[in-house]
Amino acid sequence: MHSDATTVDEYLASQLPVQKEVLSSVREFILAHIPSGIEENIRWGMITYEVPIKRNPSTYNRQPLMYAALSAQKHHCSLYLTAAYLSEENTKLIVEGFAKAGKKLNMGKSCIRFKTVEDLALDVIASILISYTVDSFLEASKKAHILR
Repeated sequence: MHSDATTVDEYLASQLPVQKEVLSSVREFILAHIPSGIEENIRWGMITYEVPIKRNPSTYNRQPLMYAALSAQKHHCSLYLTAAYLSEENTKLIVEGFAKAGKKLNMGKSCIRFKTVEDLALDVIASILISYTVDSFLEASKKAHILR
């Protein structure tokens, strides 16, 4: 569900109590695992973790390049991992890691849908979040033609 919040605190405050609790926990987890140089923001109606535009202004839409994002939907939450989209190895790691952890994976192209923190294989998510530096993420994005 799209939000008109302009800050992370506003975004979280606008959620139902259960979703606020889940999103807050996953947010803290993401903040503990994202590479240095990635900034938290509100963009596209969700919490985003992005490469600042000043670091790389060559995006197709002139917006910061999204590394990850977190949002509340009507019946679930979504964790978007651009790294999963950039690398078939990372996608495979997610699929196999969730299976090994006994977790049911509900995944789109780069989004993992979940209702509780317990639905996530957090060790797998951590390995994806730490898999790039800002520089290596930009390079992989160029190879994937996300950047000019």
